[in-house]
Amino acid sequence: MKKNKHRNLNCRTIFILVILIAGLAACNNNSKNSEGPTDTPTSGSITISVDETFKPLVQAELDVFHATYPNAHLNTHFKTEFESVNDLLKDSAQLIIIPRELSAQEMKVFQAINLSVQKTKFAVDAIALITNPANLDSTFSMNQIRDIFSGTVSKWSQLDKSGISDDIHVVFDNANSSTVRYIKEIAGGKPFDGSRFFAQENNPDVIEYVGKHKNALGIIGVNWVSDSDDSTVTNFLHKVRVAALSPEVNAPGAGEYRKPYQAYIAQGYYPLVRNVYVIIRGGRRGLGTGFARFICGDAGQRIVLKSGLIPATMPIRVVDIKNKNVFDN
Repeated sequence: MKKNKHRNLNCRTIFILVILIAGLAACNNNSKNSEGPTDTPTSGSITISVDETFKPLVQAELDVFHATYPNAHLNTHFKTEFESVNDLLKDSAQLIIIPRELSAQEMKVFQAINLSVQKTKFAVDAIALITNPANLDSTFSMNQIRDIFSGTVSKWSQLDKSGISDDIHVVFDNANSSTVRYIKEIAGGKPFDGSRFFAQENNPDVIEYVGKHKNALGIIGVNWVSDSDDSTVTNFLHKVRVAALSPEVNAPGAGEYRKPYQAYIAQGYYPLVRNVYVIIRGGRRGLGTGFARFICGDAGQRIVLKSGLIPATMPIRVVDIKNKNVFDN
């Protein structure tokens, strides 16, 4: 009897030990699973979404960031502004780059789950208008731009009687793009005439279309045609002509037509400009904040400058060689 009791006691002890070991293993696994994200400001992996308008600039930033921090990987998707914001709202992207702040309605989504959002302006962008080289009409006032976008002016001959008589075909990158939203705001929110306004897939497609159609007026982000050291940009510039614009009446530089060069954007002489923001979901210090600090830091802002945009956190010096004047912005 004593032997059986001793054997039963051993069996119970072994059973209890097995339960304890299994419990400890489960606790360890749960502990590992509850650690959350493991990325740091210079390592790990996250997904980001970027407005396709800024692909040349952001790709240059990514190339240098990845080369500087080889243990960091930003899985980047270039999309429309609309899709990028949706990715942030759905937690499909931890960081987005778009040319606007989040709306009050969008912020409510994060407020409802008590989640903070980090927002930093890191560049000033310009919208460029492009025409076919065979079309000699490549200067526009802001009133003419509004008339074209609102539908008041529909033919090239209404702008210049000596020009072509064709309808003006306005071409933009995508129906959900930031440039379309921006243009609609200029036009007073009126819907576009489907017979004269056409959406492509992206900015390069707009350039290709305008290069092949004499009556087209294309709308693109300026960094697609501003970096003269980029062979792709040089190729694009052989296909199209960048238009010169005149600011609003009583605005700086009114009455003079200027192309979207950095100096004119910085001085406020070029009218179609907008701010570019990097927006991060959550407040933790991870790879998203590391990349944001990089593009807002010295190296990242120099890349912005080279791309043809205006750095937001670096002072700009514009030198007027003719009049020997220096302007600091």
